[in-house]
Amino acid sequence: MDYYEVRIYTSESGVEPLSNALIIGGYESFSIDDTETAREILSQKKTYEWDYYDARVLEEREPVISLYFEEEGAEEHLENVQKIADALKAKDTEGAFGRLAVVSRKASDTEWKDEWKQYFRPSKVTEDIVIKPSWEEYEAQPGEKIIEIDPGMAFGTGTHATTRMCIQFLEKNIEETDRVMDIGCGSGILSIAAALCGSGDVHGFDIDPDAVTASIENVEKNGLQDRIRIAVGDVTEGLGRKADIIAANLMAELIVMIAPGVAQHLEGKKIFISSGIITEKRTMVEHALQEAGFTIRNVMESEGWCAIEAVL
Repeated sequence: MDYYEVRIYTSESGVEPLSNALIIGGYESFSIDDTETAREILSQKKTYEWDYYDARVLEEREPVISLYFEEEGAEEHLENVQKIADALKAKDTEGAFGRLAVVSRKASDTEWKDEWKQYFRPSKVTEDIVIKPSWEEYEAQPGEKIIEIDPGMAFGTGTHATTRMCIQFLEKNIEETDRVMDIGCGSGILSIAAALCGSGDVHGFDIDPDAVTASIENVEKNGLQDRIRIAVGDVTEGLGRKADIIAANLMAELIVMIAPGVAQHLEGKKIFISSGIITEKRTMVEHALQEAGFTIRNVMESEGWCAIEAVL
């Protein structure tokens, strides 16, 4: 679909009055990209409960407010936005609003749909396992096992430290007879890794139907549909099956929430591998796991994140 992107370049002091002028002009939906807003959000961690941010959001840059319009009727919107900027510029005798330059361009959503792919390259996550995007060529070395993945824009590529640590724990613990469950399977990476590590009985669950669809497609892409089953499911509401090993790469708060439900779905080895936990929340998660009856057996840390191996 074609659309128009309109950018108005301003100053830090001009962001708020320009935003107000746009709202008064009937434009309530727009994005603001400025360093000061990023700093303000990052100073309110308890309010927003974020676990991670990219340091690039704090780089000094010229503030810009962006609006997006469908192609039909865009010309009128472009004229209106220009008039708003011109009116502010006429009153701005001291340059407080910055340059107030209005830049527009016609674009297609195909420009950004695949843009993220340039950052996803084959990555060796353990001594033997390599994750590679489906569109990249990669020649496997002797002994390497390849996970071919097409995560889409909404799900992880598997190259993050949290996923790597989960896979390393799976590789360490899985034996051929082990039943494995992947809770919050996303794009299916942990499910596929569990099968490659030797399990012939893997079930992945996610509460998001789109994640389930993505996982099924990736399982089929790797030719493992005879060993992996993917379905919509929530461990806190019961899944009708048990496993020797359960893996969950989720946020710390979600690990805390599902810990009692995970305990009820384990038998045999009774191993729970959890990740997606920033190190400052490690104690909180460990306490919740212990409250659910688990013993912490091993903890791995990497890049400010940790993964926990616990047993009942």
